[in-house]
Amino acid sequence: MSPGLLTAVMFIALLLGIGSGMPVASVLAGLALFTGLAEWGMRSIPILLSAIFGVMNSDVLIALPLFVFMGCMMEASGVADRLFMNLRVLLGSMRGGLGIVAIVLATVLAATTGIIGASIVMMASLALPSMLKAGYNKPLATGIICAGGSLGILIPPSNMLIIYGLSAGVSIVSLFAAAVVPGLLLSFLYIVYVGIRCYRNPELGPPMPLEERQAIKWLPFILDLLTSLLPPVFLIMAVLGTIFLGIAAPVEAAAAGAFGATLLTIMGRKLTMGVMKKAAKHTLEISSTILWLVVGASMFTSIFLTLGGGNVVRDVMLSISGGSPAVVIAIMMLILFVLGKLICWVGILLIAVPIFTPIASSLGFDPLWFALLVCVNLQMSLLTPPFAYSIFYLKQAAPPEVTLGDMYRGVWPFIALQALGLLLIIIFPDLVLWLPGLLFQR
Repeated sequence: MSPGLLTAVMFIALLLGIGSGMPVASVLAGLALFTGLAEWGMRSIPILLSAIFGVMNSDVLIALPLFVFMGCMMEASGVADRLFMNLRVLLGSMRGGLGIVAIVLATVLAATTGIIGASIVMMASLALPSMLKAGYNKPLATGIICAGGSLGILIPPSNMLIIYGLSAGVSIVSLFAAAVVPGLLLSFLYIVYVGIRCYRNPELGPPMPLEERQAIKWLPFILDLLTSLLPPVFLIMAVLGTIFLGIAAPVEAAAAGAFGATLLTIMGRKLTMGVMKKAAKHTLEISSTILWLVVGASMFTSIFLTLGGGNVVRDVMLSISGGSPAVVIAIMMLILFVLGKLICWVGILLIAVPIFTPIASSLGFDPLWFALLVCVNLQMSLLTPPFAYSIFYLKQAAPPEVTLGDMYRGVWPFIALQALGLLLIIIFPDLVLWLPGLLFQR
């Protein structure tokens, strides 16, 4: 069978398998095994085993469960509760102030958890009831929670960046540095959007009542605000500070972050055997799911690339684009966006990156810049129905009066802002490359 026909057959079989509801990891591994046996017989087994052991021997994967555990401990520590209440007092007098507080808190949580589930559940329990009580528009409030929570997949320490680095052979440290400015840019765009929209239409996001503002005792409040900022700053410095200063590698920094988050939980008197069991179970569930996906995807891509599928995809893209690098990038981004509506981001990342990265390299694109294009694009998959993880997480934690319709209507403006952020990164590559260049003299 020709490489072109095999490529088409594998992609169609992949989409059919995933569309049938089968686990993505099982579809990827099974398709790789059957295709390899059909094409080469038992000679395909060493290829598959080499792919599996190549992934599982990676030291980088050790950081994954440590960062997940850090996020679980951070969720249990109660640090976010106190910080939210203080930020609410500080910014609540503004129109849309509670929404802006929610985005600021989500940005802080993104830099201290690395997992979107924890961020969205915390935001749904802290910020959403306060916004609803204040009379916020439900679609706007839910859009803020979903978009803010999705920052955890981009702002380091991010599981997406770890998996991307493993798939593409790009330095995790460089990816962490490259993602800081794009992540903060998206957060800034969200804040500006909420501020402008609520300023023009105060009914969407009313300010804190005047009586509540007049009751604030500012000196004790400022002291409490400063002390509530110390724990997240401590955790961010324990992880990102040690990485960027060259003190620790990502794995060691992940261990420091897990220890630091546990220490904060102890200091907050929230650490119990039940909390520890819940954190360990959640870490095991998330890490095992991702690791099985990594194994299945490594099997799939090893067979796919060995069969010449990567060359087929490259030739098709170049022929469609007429050789224009800009059109190739546009095609890749469109493919990722469409797949994001149908498949979870982990599967897309592990399938697309090994195929797209060589094409991007052959066109002379900077690997860090291209990596952030992919990651920002895949962040949109967390909001785009029908396969929108952020909406699923929020629905589980939201009050009954908040419907799926509210959530679906609320996310679309933020998807547009994510697309704007992606366009800005394409036009201004230094948004990605400036910080890595400053830290590592690239």
